[in-house]
Amino acid sequence: MSSAYPAPGTPVGAPVCPRHPDRVSYVSCQRCGRPTCPDCQRSAAVGIQCVDCVRESAKAVRARRTIFGGGVTTGRPVVTITMMAICVAMFVLDWAIPKDFIFQNFAYAPFTTETQPWRMVTSAFLHSTNVMHIAFNMYALWILGSALEPAFGRLRFLAVYLISALAGSVAVLLMFADPLTPVVGASGAIFGLFGALFVVQKKRGGDLRQIVVLLLINAALGFFIPNIAWQAHLGGLIAGALCTVAIAYAPANARRNVVQWGGMAAVVLVMVGLALYKVSTFPPYVVG
Repeated sequence: MSSAYPAPGTPVGAPVCPRHPDRVSYVSCQRCGRPTCPDCQRSAAVGIQCVDCVRESAKAVRARRTIFGGGVTTGRPVVTITMMAICVAMFVLDWAIPKDFIFQNFAYAPFTTETQPWRMVTSAFLHSTNVMHIAFNMYALWILGSALEPAFGRLRFLAVYLISALAGSVAVLLMFADPLTPVVGASGAIFGLFGALFVVQKKRGGDLRQIVVLLLINAALGFFIPNIAWQAHLGGLIAGALCTVAIAYAPANARRNVVQWGGMAAVVLVMVGLALYKVSTFPPYVVG
């Protein structure tokens, strides 16, 4: 802030702007009462305020929150679009780069859990060469993400999506027959969003019948269509629902963030514990 001493030639006793001591101002800030020149004046609900008081008021205003405590955003669902863009980019790269480089380095198979655990998440951004595989998943992601991301806020939605993707791989690790068979696809994360939508609808008292029917149809496909890992669907569904229970039923007070993020962290810890236990039971030829 500039010196409050008036500039030479300023009439003695005349009120001057604290930010611009060379300017006489007979307009006072309605909040602090100090003189404020035209450059420092800001229109307020009642009268004029100085720029410093406006800045302090802005700091005191609480950020707008969604019904579940996330930051309110406008426009397109950025996280949803980003997840879709990554999946499509990886699908194209898998075609463009020879020798299956993308698949070999980012797909998940249970035997890679101990040495390359990041594959449990990266595999959720890969898809088989069947165009219908990625097309269906991206369509479902767009529909579910457009509804859930604005309700959760970007960070919470991203957390539910990634935790569901991880849970899908953990379920494959626990229940898949062959630890050497690779699994790819966003289906675990997508089913996590189905589980999240179910909890949200129940919390709001909405109609659950359509969601249940849709879940049953998609679950049945995993048993009748070959090369679909129903284990990933089940794991993602459970994790997405559990994470959303923590989000939707957390108390709307100062402890909300602790309950929400703590609940999601607990889900991750349980999955890590289950994964470590399962890996410890592998025979030497699998982990060796």
